[in-house]
Amino acid sequence: MARYGMVIDLSRCIGCNTCTVACKIKNATPPGVQWCRVLSREVGKYPDVRVTNMFMRCMHCKTPPCLRACPTGAIYKRPDNIVAVDSNKCNGYRYCETACPYGALNFVKEIKPYSSKFGFTLFEKAGYVGHKAGVVEKCNFCTDRVDAGLKPACVGACPTRTLQFGDLDNPNSEVSKLITRRQGFQLLPKLGTNPAVYYLPA
Repeated sequence: MARYGMVIDLSRCIGCNTCTVACKIKNATPPGVQWCRVLSREVGKYPDVRVTNMFMRCMHCKTPPCLRACPTGAIYKRPDNIVAVDSNKCNGYRYCETACPYGALNFVKEIKPYSSKFGFTLFEKAGYVGHKAGVVEKCNFCTDRVDAGLKPACVGACPTRTLQFGDLDNPNSEVSKLITRRQGFQLLPKLGTNPAVYYLPA
């Protein structure tokens, strides 16, 4: 069984947010719910100033603190290492949200249209079927696409090939080769969560 993970090349990200839009469209997340995001900041001093971009999302940890914190068993890990949420079991306690050091979980306060003036669009009516208020949601690596042999929506949409997805346990996979060749690193490694998302230095 594959152990799926992602590699993010910080030298390629231009902060265009195509990934976040692709995620929004694919998962039809309601207002206020963002499964992935790009954090941009300026570094350096004038005139040598540049912008760095950091793509953030659920890290699909090998030892996920959110899973340990969930009292209802709503958060579970698939055999392929993808951490997912069963919204039917979630009671909205939000312990998982507090436990996650990466800020990856989103609490759905309410299901409402993006435009209060025009109400729900046809897209929202169709997409919001998969969501409900009072529960926690997060990135699931687009499990339906992965199960069909496809890449997550954000990976397929990225115009600069910043994002790579594959089997971390396969030494011949592109992600494994990139991690080895470019000295890929994990965020907050001292916490022992062992994220399945690696970053390549800029």
